[in-house]
Amino acid sequence: MLKFFALAVMLFSSSLSWAITPYILGEKFKPAETAKVADEVEARLKSAGFQVLGHYLPHQLPDYGVVVVSDEGVMNEIRALGGSNIVGAGIRVGVKSDGTVTYMNPDYWYRAFFRGQFPKAEKTVSALKEKLAKTLGAGLGFGGDETAEDLPKYRYLVGMERFDSEKNLLAQHVSFDEAVKTVQDNLAKSAARTSKVYEVVMPEKKMAVFGVAMNDETLGDGRWIAKIGGQESIAALPYELYVVNNSVYALFGRYRIAVSFPNLSMGHFMRIHSTPNEIVDMLGAVAGAKTAKK
Repeated sequence: MLKFFALAVMLFSSSLSWAITPYILGEKFKPAETAKVADEVEARLKSAGFQVLGHYLPHQLPDYGVVVVSDEGVMNEIRALGGSNIVGAGIRVGVKSDGTVTYMNPDYWYRAFFRGQFPKAEKTVSALKEKLAKTLGAGLGFGGDETAEDLPKYRYLVGMERFDSEKNLLAQHVSFDEAVKTVQDNLAKSAARTSKVYEVVMPEKKMAVFGVAMNDETLGDGRWIAKIGGQESIAALPYELYVVNNSVYALFGRYRIAVSFPNLSMGHFMRIHSTPNEIVDMLGAVAGAKTAKK
């Protein structure tokens, strides 16, 4: 009996230490202009039952783009879990003009985003991973790795931010409706040179998420990703801004960027050491923060 218990503990510990990659390589599509490849991928996803939320073609990265979709099962899990879990509503699929297709690994991202609540959604996440594999193919994982044990409490270094950092808070409003309208209005007028990629609003749960394109010529997505050489992990984009009750948040960059690119060294991240605070300024303008730069 004691031997059986020891074996069970060993197997459980082994499963928690299993390395999980953030991205998966799909099957290759026919090379074409990036927008054309994105259209082909979007059509494939729609035919498989995914709902297309939007697409993003960073103008500073003409060979790369992202299609964002949602899955009914995951949406139902997020609705049940509530709160900041809304940040995981968008499923990101990367495309490249040479026909390369990549996508976020649900097992990685939902362990990070759902954290302690992940076991409640694990079957749904596994089903989503199988659905993506069937639709887009399932090649090698890439982009670095983290363990199942570490992802729920992930931070890049001791003392750095985790998913639930207080630094995520950008602005507070008198109500959920006002918070959402503020974000929608500011995105519509391209505040801080941003634009909307997608939005998901669940008014009955008082939570919403917006995929935001940051288009600034010197500070935008294309610039900072190029600085760290992260283009092949384009499915890290777009950055999310989310609303829970009357508050508007965005995951702080030292968490959101680090968890997106776990294969990169401190030397890479030092190239964009000012980016987390620049993102706060840009998304703060969208959120309606009184101190945000316009």
